[in-house]
Amino acid sequence: MRSLLPKVALLIPAAGSGERFGAQVPKALVQLNGRTLIEHAVLNLGATATQIIVAAPAGYEENFRKILGDAVTVVTGGDTRTKSVKIALESVDSDIEFVLVHDAARPLASAELGKSVIEALASGDVAVIPALNVSDTIKEVDASNYVVATPNRERLRAVQTPQGFARETLFKAHMQNIEATDDGALVEAMRGKVKLIAGEVRALKITNPEDLATAMKYLVPDQASDIRTGVGVDAHAFSSDPKRPLWLAGLLWENEIGVDGHSDGDVAAHAICDALFAAANIGDLGSNFGTSKPEYAGASGAKLLSETLNLVSAAGFKIQNVTVQIVGNRPKIGARRLDAITEISRALGGAQVSVSATTTDGLGLTGEGKGIGAIATALLVRDGR
Repeated sequence: MRSLLPKVALLIPAAGSGERFGAQVPKALVQLNGRTLIEHAVLNLGATATQIIVAAPAGYEENFRKILGDAVTVVTGGDTRTKSVKIALESVDSDIEFVLVHDAARPLASAELGKSVIEALASGDVAVIPALNVSDTIKEVDASNYVVATPNRERLRAVQTPQGFARETLFKAHMQNIEATDDGALVEAMRGKVKLIAGEVRALKITNPEDLATAMKYLVPDQASDIRTGVGVDAHAFSSDPKRPLWLAGLLWENEIGVDGHSDGDVAAHAICDALFAAANIGDLGSNFGTSKPEYAGASGAKLLSETLNLVSAAGFKIQNVTVQIVGNRPKIGARRLDAITEISRALGGAQVSVSATTTDGLGLTGEGKGIGAIATALLVRDGR
C-alpha cells in the first residue's frame, strides 16, 4: 500500500514535440491501444508515488490536465529534458524523500520496476538506474563515420527509466546548470555514485511509429486466440443511515453517505466482478459472493475483486482489460479517477483498467439522486501457461 512506502514523487518530463516521431501532436499524446503514452506512464507507475508531476509542452497544459485529472500536477515544461525536470522539481512537496524521473516515451515500464528502484534507494543508494545488458557490438565513430573504437560490450549497459534519486541528490545535481540526456549523467558529473539494477525489456522507448507495434505485443499477446468478453451491471440506493461510509471504486469517499448492501456496496467493484464472471462463464456476483455466504458480509470491493481474480485465474483465464462507467450525480469522480484506477488495478493483479463517469439527466434511481450504478465490461484471454 502507498502508506507503507517512502514518500516518493514521480516526475515525468513530457514536453517533447514528437518531431522525430512524425506526429502532429506532442509524442506524449500519441495513442497506444486506446490510451495516450502519458496515461500509460502515469497509470503504470502512479501507484509507487505519493505525488505525481508532469511537465507538459507549452500550450498543451489543459489537454494534459483533462486527460490526467486533478491527482496529477501539470506544469509547463522547458525546451530541453533537463530544464523540464528542473521546473518539475520546483513543485515537489517538502516531505518527499525520493524522486523518480520517468520518460513518457517509456509507457510500459511497470510498477514492479519502480518499486525495485525505490527499494534500492531505501537500502542506502542515492542514485539508482534500471539498465539492460547490451547484446549488439557497439562501435564508436568519428565525424566522418569512421570507426575509432570498439568498446567491450561486457561493460556496456543500455539505461532506462524510471531513474530514482534521493531528494537532495537530485536537487544538487540540477544546480549544476548543465544539460544531459538523463538525470543519472548529472549525478555522474558531480562525481556521485550511480547504482545500476536490472531493467525490463517491456520498458522500451517509443522513438519511431514502428515502436508502437512492438509495444502492442506486451498489451495484446499473440496467443490471445481464445478471447472472452463479459458485461456487468450493479446499482445500490443510498442508505438512510447518515453514518454509512461510501466505498466506490476501491476508495473511501469522505463526507458522502454510503449505499446499502450485503458487502460495502461498491457498485464499481461489483459490476467489474460480474463482468469477469460472465466472461469466464463461472456464475455471477450473487452465486459467488451472495447473502448465502456470510463470510462476505461487509467485504470490501477490493477483497471481492481479488477473490474474483483468483476464480478467473483458476478457470484458466487472464484479465486483458476491464472498463467501468460509474453512473450517478455524486460523488464527482474526475479528481480521483487515477486513484480509482490504481486501486482497482492493484486488486486485479495489475490489470489494465479504465474508469469513467456519467449521469442520466435526472432519470431513474441515479438521476434522481437516490443511488449509484455502474456498468462494466471485461476482456479475458485464455492463459497459455
